Amino acid sequence: MGFAEQRFNVNLSILFTELPLLERPAAAAAAGFTAVELWWPWIDTPTPERSELDALRKAVEDAGVQLTGLNFYAGQLPGPDRGALSLPGEESERFRANIDVAADLAESLGCKALNALYGNRVEGVDPAEQDALALENLVLAARAADRIGAVLLIEALNKPESPLYPLVSAAAAVGIVDKVNQATGLDNARFLMDLYHLSMNGEDLPAVIEQYAARTGHVQIADNPGRGAPGTGALPLEDLLDQLAKAGYDGWVGLEYKPGDRPSAESFDWLRR
Repeated sequence: MGFAEQRFNVNLSILFTELPLLERPAAAAAAGFTAVELWWPWIDTPTPERSELDALRKAVEDAGVQLTGLNFYAGQLPGPDRGALSLPGEESERFRANIDVAADLAESLGCKALNALYGNRVEGVDPAEQDALALENLVLAARAADRIGAVLLIEALNKPESPLYPLVSAAAAVGIVDKVNQATGLDNARFLMDLYHLSMNGEDLPAVIEQYAARTGHVQIADNPGRGAPGTGALPLEDLLDQLAKAGYDGWVGLEYKPGDRPSAESFDWLRR
């Protein structure tokens, strides 16, 4: 198979960041992509003004690209935070305030995948308390996703870069997927398989694909080391994506890599080859 047979979408929160947010969808389209995904774009607020939501919606529509993935509010990301939904107090409340805002934005653009980052462990708080709060909030998020016909994604990050994040293996993330599906009965929670994060954790990627491809709702890639474009590191990404396809995964593959010291539009030479 190879890269040419994959469906790639561009993550506009890590690529094309040299441009203002509202110019990025058109830049992705100009680079030849038909689909994009986003972290929650307003890191300071879970409930931006209607005019800001409408402006982003118009930028995506005018560019003629499909929004295929959107994160719920996750705190300062990029930055020190890795989600808000398991943090007692204000951040958890901000996540809850964001649930319907994010779901409504996704619905207006036909987006069928919402990613909920779990959040870091908090010093002095019982992990069991955080996990109970997380499940409560993930149930709410799953119901909102179901309302718009979307899946709820649960992502494993990597321990070296996110040492306080508790979901740092495929098994840990899939365990949360199972708990959410059991609690809701909706069966719309899925694993977000980020091959970069899993490789940073030292996981056996072919084994992960074999075990969890059927539970996977979205895939993201970057090479390792460096989190750059395919070919800048040592991961056999082409082979891994072929294995995923043979295992039945036919969804989008999100390009969530750093372009390096060049414009983002010049970082897709690996794909044109």
